[in-house]
Amino acid sequence: MTSYDARFRLIGEPGFPLGVEVDLTGERMVVTVDGGTLADWSLNEIKVHSRPDGFHIAAEGEEIILNVTDGARFAREIGSALHRD
Repeated sequence: MTSYDARFRLIGEPGFPLGVEVDLTGERMVVTVDGGTLADWSLNEIKVHSRPDGFHIAAEGEEIILNVTDGARFAREIGSALHRD
């Protein structure tokens, strides 16, 4: 299991970022807070872009921003996962 601590926020939504855990086990990205699931996406359903304000994740018509504590390791792992054949 590979997990990352991150700050989560929705595009265009005011308010403070929410502290979350991002799990990249298997073929899924699961975002949880306090044991509850905020998002559970198949990696082939998402688009990820690294931007100055964080990782922009687009899925199911929504876009979120994740500020990951270990951004370099997250970028390597998500990049590898999204480019598997």
